[in-house]
Amino acid sequence: MKLPDKIKFILPALDRLYPRSHTALAFRNPLEMLVATILSAQCTDKKVNEVTAVLFKKYRSARDFAEVPLEELEADIRPTGFFRNKAKSIKHCCAELIKRHKGQVPRTMEELTALPGIGRKTANVVLGSAFGLPGIVVDTHVGRIVQRLGLTKEKDPVKIEFALMPLIPREKWILFSHQLIDHGRSLCPARGPRCGDCPLREACDYGMR
Repeated sequence: MKLPDKIKFILPALDRLYPRSHTALAFRNPLEMLVATILSAQCTDKKVNEVTAVLFKKYRSARDFAEVPLEELEADIRPTGFFRNKAKSIKHCCAELIKRHKGQVPRTMEELTALPGIGRKTANVVLGSAFGLPGIVVDTHVGRIVQRLGLTKEKDPVKIEFALMPLIPREKWILFSHQLIDHGRSLCPARGPRCGDCPLREACDYGMR
């Protein structure tokens, strides 16, 4: 199946499978989305939500995160794993938010990725989920599935993102990312993908081998 035909097949199939896909991270404002996304690295969204249910009652502003003693923040986020690095990232990022943006999360890729520890993936999550601004999030699920589908041969997340941008309609970038994440969790995990049950199989290089 040629690439344009793949896209015409895959997008409606994803819409039928996951019509209301959205981030599983719980948040009430852009700052909470930013912090939750940092915590989600190498951690399940469920565990992050358990931690932030308490965390976001204690820390309500960028200044709260920036000024808390590092050891205290480490203890508060310890269950998410890699808590020392995550605590440093959160504190440094929030300190820069105060310095550069009066404590507010900016709304552009350039400003977000200029913050310490914030790459394009995190920035796209924040822009899409907190502000509704189009972006393609390339996490491990998205990267794995688009390679299996044959949409790109790129392996670097940034290169994958840029390869997908001209293929997927801009207005579907946010939903498409969440749909592939849901698909990776439900039918197409790294090990033991359920190709026989997958509605995308007809357009999938991996599934039709």
